[in-house]
Amino acid sequence: MTAQHRPAHPTGLTRRLFLDHPRSLGMTWASHGLGAVAIGVRLLGAGFACLVHAVVPGFFTQTAGRTITGMYAHMTQRKAAAANPENWPDYEI
Repeated sequence: MTAQHRPAHPTGLTRRLFLDHPRSLGMTWASHGLGAVAIGVRLLGAGFACLVHAVVPGFFTQTAGRTITGMYAHMTQRKAAAANPENWPDYEI
């Protein structure tokens, strides 16, 4: 019986799907994943606030707008602080 041989370095497809984008942002796969989860949770919260606001206009009157404005400011600051801001993607997730 022979043992399975695992390549020492990720294959092209694995690298492209899991590593290239996080590395282009100066992040690890795990740190990028945690950041994407945090952004997703904030977006879900803002979306839920919008749905509630649609039914009861007096609730969450500024929640979604403040969330989006805050997220935009955060992403703009990260781009400005990047080592190579002109190569920073228009998206961050």
